[in-house]
Amino acid sequence: MNTMDDIDQFQMLEEKIDNFIELITALKREKESLAEKIQVQERQISDMVEQLEALRSAREMAREKIVSLLEKIEQIEI
Repeated sequence: MNTMDDIDQFQMLEEKIDNFIELITALKREKESLAEKIQVQERQISDMVEQLEALRSAREMAREKIVSLLEKIEQIEI
């Protein structure tokens, strides 16, 4: 092997390493972006669960009120 071939080999190796570093950097950015999106979605899910629980509670209160009113109406008819 001559010196020029050695230099070409090192240049190719350096290019591959540079490309590899760029790929790793891009993947890290993508991972961070996805982690942020997951956090946003987890907060949205949490908010929706809270809203669902509030709606269930409100529905149960309305049901109890209706039952109470129906019982009052039954008492009037007796």
